[in-house]
Amino acid sequence: QVQLVESGGGLVQPGGSLRLSCAASDIIFVVNTMGWYRQAPGKERELVAFINTDGITNYADSVKGRFTISRDNTKTTVNLQMNSLKPEDTAVYYCNRVTSGGHYFPWGQGTQVTVSS
Repeated sequence: QVQLVESGGGLVQPGGSLRLSCAASDIIFVVNTMGWYRQAPGKERELVAFINTDGITNYADSVKGRFTISRDNTKTTVNLQMNSLKPEDTAVYYCNRVTSGGHYFPWGQGTQVTVSS
């Protein structure tokens, strides 16, 4: 079963940057569109960026122009470079595949991102 391990979160001031990484334990990662999701307190989990197997990316309007998703299939990792962070970006961030049927890999523990002065 695929295991996902997210890392790279932390406390950052508004306008700062963070780079999140997600490591997958199984090669099946390479045939899936992968995404970064986030969940803020009291809110539903939302998809903020995804990248398909051809490297084509897509972003939520709220992060477009600030976040960049990338993947390395040889290392089965997917990364999220976050720039110009805002307080509203504060959330727990998770990676997982993008699926219309809800058939996600088991969720990892996520990584906390807190944007505050």
